Amino acid sequence: MKTMTTQQVQELVESKQAIHLIDVRETDEVAAGKIPGAINIPLGLLEFRMSELDKASEYIMVCRSGGRSGQATRFLDNQGYTVTNMDGGMLDWNGQTN
Repeated sequence: MKTMTTQQVQELVESKQAIHLIDVRETDEVAAGKIPGAINIPLGLLEFRMSELDKASEYIMVCRSGGRSGQATRFLDNQGYTVTNMDGGMLDWNGQTN
């Protein structure tokens, strides 16, 4: 499984590069703050909403600590998507949230 540190993701976000972040936390968790530009698709709904994702794009998966996003990364990778897990999750995130 491909991974990135929170610092690496933060550098991408701050560089204003076009990146696709998918936050797989539950809605109430995301309400407390998410990375700007991240799309919330709770892990339990990912299988049903993956048609919203483009296989030609690369995605970075985010959750609270890296566990659920790891599950999401493995699942989408098996479906043919290009995905990376953000190790450490929002617990390690020091960047801006909204």
